[in-house]
Amino acid sequence: MHIVLYHPEIPPNTGNIARLCAGTGTRLHLIEPLGFSIDDRHLRRAGLDYWPHVDVSVWPSLEVYLQADGAGRRLISTSARGGSDVHRFAFSPKDSLLFGPESSGLPAEVQAMASEHVRIPVKSCIRSLNLSTSAGIILYMALASLNGLDAWPA
Repeated sequence: MHIVLYHPEIPPNTGNIARLCAGTGTRLHLIEPLGFSIDDRHLRRAGLDYWPHVDVSVWPSLEVYLQADGAGRRLISTSARGGSDVHRFAFSPKDSLLFGPESSGLPAEVQAMASEHVRIPVKSCIRSLNLSTSAGIILYMALASLNGLDAWPA
């Protein structure tokens, strides 16, 4: 399982997702441009001391990621506005979960690059959930559906 952040903007969100990746053994891919420096203190603070346990790569574009590391993987976009409900979706261990920038989400042309789309059902009183919250929900739903949580000690 892989998490791909397309043009992430907010350092604490990326730091929280990095911590999530460390705790689940999930690879993290950051697609440039980034809205911050990798050395940003807010990014490091949110990831705490878990950064040495994060398998993170930075890519100049989504196309380069897909050609190099994403080859053969199913790209699954996430959106607040459409797609299959995450709790009904059939995940695969090789999936790349693609999340867009916090301020705008994934552009239509990037959404079109994904073969599948998932959404987290929420009440209509909000537009969407926070990026790091969404990444956690979707990743854990995917891992649970694949019995990927049983390997870790309590």
